[in-house]
Amino acid sequence: MAVGVNAPTRPMTADDDIVQELTVEELRAKYGVGMDIESEENMLLSMGPQHPSTHGVLRLLLELDGENVVNLAPDIGYLHTGIEKNMEAKTYTKALVMTDRIDYLGPMSNNLAYILAVEKLLDMEAPPRAQALRVILTELTRINSHLIWLGTHALDLAAMSVFLYCFREREYLLDVFEMVSGQRMMSSYFRPGGLWRDVPEEFEPAVRQFLDFFPARLADYEALLTNNPIWLERTKDIGVVSAEDAVALGMTGPSLRGSGLQWDIRKAVPYCGYEKYEFDVPIGHNGDVYDRYWCRMQEMRQSLGIIRQALDKLPKGPVNIDDRKIVPPPRAELGRSMEAVIHHFKLWTEGFSAPAGYVYQRIESPRGEYGCYLRGDGTAKPARVHLRTPSYVHLAALPVMGKGTFVADLVAIIGSVDIVLGEIDR
Repeated sequence: MAVGVNAPTRPMTADDDIVQELTVEELRAKYGVGMDIESEENMLLSMGPQHPSTHGVLRLLLELDGENVVNLAPDIGYLHTGIEKNMEAKTYTKALVMTDRIDYLGPMSNNLAYILAVEKLLDMEAPPRAQALRVILTELTRINSHLIWLGTHALDLAAMSVFLYCFREREYLLDVFEMVSGQRMMSSYFRPGGLWRDVPEEFEPAVRQFLDFFPARLADYEALLTNNPIWLERTKDIGVVSAEDAVALGMTGPSLRGSGLQWDIRKAVPYCGYEKYEFDVPIGHNGDVYDRYWCRMQEMRQSLGIIRQALDKLPKGPVNIDDRKIVPPPRAELGRSMEAVIHHFKLWTEGFSAPAGYVYQRIESPRGEYGCYLRGDGTAKPARVHLRTPSYVHLAALPVMGKGTFVADLVAIIGSVDIVLGEIDR
């Protein structure tokens, strides 16, 4: 029995048919399909690969009975960059720039996980001011990431206005990131031992202004969506994953908390002084698309509270440790100190050496547990870098969440777990 399948792995030509008739055996041989086909009476449909401007270049192979999803299998690899191996070919400091590009929607979170791993390997800790500023900027990054998620998720379900509003607020945050790092997205602002430089004077007023106006904007988003009958119809009881299944699948972050489990690494395994801040961990009950939406909306409010606390008790002092073999000397010293010039030259040409050993550092990224395994061998380059990214795990959970739904519901389910293909195809 033949089945219909779309062939998206190369650009279509005039000689191609939009639908090709292939047997299941031919399909497996041609496309490497790895799922069990329940019935040859069903249709095999290729959904994607979508354009990078959506959630990334992802292909799903679907087995359909009418519009009902019987089986699905993710197909990844279209965006592979080899970032981990590239990081191993660079010094510890130079490898930092690669982390911005893994999850391009939460770059400072990526910076933080890697930098904390380097500092753990070196057995050192950044000064208190640097740690507080890291918390402020990573929470702003969390809000920034959630704004992109909310805007695109709503747009996927035809809510255009929310998309425009979310990107309006995101522009303000990108201006703040540019203010401190010189870059809107790929900041590489966190460095081993502290920060690239201290924040400018206008940083705190700009952040406090955001804290003042953003709660009302959040209320506007919720007024448009939370009780909207169409939104409820598209999200309630869709893509349900139980707490037991979520744990078994390794899900973390809002995707896990939407199923009712109160697990947040900032609370469970604090880093950067998160134990000093008061905040709640929102959880859902049904584990559906709506609960994952609700958790992220509440998380943005909690992030505002953390940022305000950090600003209110922001300590004075340096933002880098006093070790010229790790942290480059201030630019002002280069014109009057030959020793500073030597340290600067050796640091950027040779890098600093880290002792042999391995560490694992995890943080609560906007998407869930983001972990960095780092192994040193006594040289200036890491012997091994491996990243545990939440998007990879959550994509593997799609067959559980999507089975038994309609094809149209898959769009809502994919949006609800907030995957970034840059985290997956590394």
